[in-house]
Amino acid sequence: MAVLSRRDVLGALTSVTASGLGVGSVRAEPAKKSLPRPPPPSKPKPLPLPKPRLIMIDPGHGGRDPGALGVRGTQEKSVVIAVARELQRELLAGGRYRVLLTRSSDSYVALRERVARAQEAKADLFLSLHADSHSDSDVRGASVYTLSEDATDREAAALAARENRADMVVSGVRLGDQSDVVARTLVAMSQRGTVNDSRKFADTIVQTFGKNGVRLLPRTHRQAGFAVLTSPDIPAALVEMGYLSNPQDEKLLTVRQHQQALARALRASVDAHFGAAVATRKA
Repeated sequence: MAVLSRRDVLGALTSVTASGLGVGSVRAEPAKKSLPRPPPPSKPKPLPLPKPRLIMIDPGHGGRDPGALGVRGTQEKSVVIAVARELQRELLAGGRYRVLLTRSSDSYVALRERVARAQEAKADLFLSLHADSHSDSDVRGASVYTLSEDATDREAAALAARENRADMVVSGVRLGDQSDVVARTLVAMSQRGTVNDSRKFADTIVQTFGKNGVRLLPRTHRQAGFAVLTSPDIPAALVEMGYLSNPQDEKLLTVRQHQQALARALRASVDAHFGAAVATRKA
C-alpha cells in the first residue's frame, strides 16, 4: 500500500474544502420585498381667526351741546372726542377689534340715536365717554356708570310697548310677533343679562384705572338711568373721566399724555372684558 505524503494529504483537504464549502462562489440572496412608504403626515388646517369684536365709542355731547364747561372754559365735547380718537387708535392697533364712533366730528347726535347706531351696527360693546362738572370744585376723580335696576324696568316696559317694535329683534326673537306680555318679558330678561355684563365691564374699568394711577371717586361704580345705556342687548358703560369743574382734573384732561393714558387703560379694560390672554402692550 502506497504511503501518502504530507503534501498529498494537504492537497486533498484543500480540494475537498473548495468543492464542499463552496469557497470562491457567491450565492445570490433572495430579493427583499420593498414595503410601501407611509404617506407624509398631513398638516393641520389653521384655525380660522376669530371675528374682530365691534366696539362702539360714544363721545358725549357735540355740536350745539358743549356739555360741561371747565373753570378755564374747556368744553366737555372737545375733551371726550380727543380721548375717543386716542382709544380708537389703541383698539385698532392690535387688529383685535373694529371700532365705530357715534360721532366723529363736532356734531350733535341725539341720545337715542347713539344707541340706535350701536344696535344697527350690531356692536359687541358700547362705551360712552364724558367729563362731568360739580358745584364743589374740590371734587375730582373718575367714575363709571351702568344702568340702574329702576331704569332697566322702565326701559323694558317702554321698549315692549312701542308701536314701532315690529322690526325690533331681542335675543333673536322678533318682538312684533309676540304679545305685549311676552315682548316685555323678553326685553326684561335680555336687558337684565346685558346689565350684568355691563356691571362686570364697569368693575374691570375701575380696577384697570386703579392699577394705572387714574384718580377715582370713592364710590366709583354707580348706577343711573342714562339713555345711552339702555340697549337691551349690548353691554354698555358710561365713563366720567374727571371733573372739569376741578382745576387739576381740567388741566389733566386737556393734556394729550393723560388722554393717551386714559385710552390705554380703557383699551386694557376692553381686552380684559373679552378675555384676552395678555395685552400686547402694557397699559
